[in-house]
Amino acid sequence: VQLQASGGGLVQAGGSLRLSCAASGRTLSNYAMGWFRQGPGKEREFVATISRGAVRTNYADSVKGRFTILRDDAKNTVYLQMNSLKPEDTAVYYCAARPARWSDATIVSDGEYDYWGQGTLVTVSS
Repeated sequence: VQLQASGGGLVQAGGSLRLSCAASGRTLSNYAMGWFRQGPGKEREFVATISRGAVRTNYADSVKGRFTILRDDAKNTVYLQMNSLKPEDTAVYYCAARPARWSDATIVSDGEYDYWGQGTLVTVSS
């Protein structure tokens, strides 16, 4: 499956952005999806994940209550709605996919994901 992330940009602190991750080549409904990010001088970190059928979601503590991960399998697209953005949210955001069973728990380790998009840059100014 090929993933294409988009929607990044420059936003002021307190603002919102919606990232999209469009999949092609395979039906997204068979995959669990995740968003990860890598800030300047930092290692890549988990942001959010959503299971097949959107039954389960999981978020990093740093984004809980501010970010929402959504999926629209009919459009083969996953979204990350980001509200109340902070300068520390500045990073390149990556979407990722892993084949999953309906019963699978959410996975936060980036090593468990098989497919990755190219990343989209989010810059939050103070």
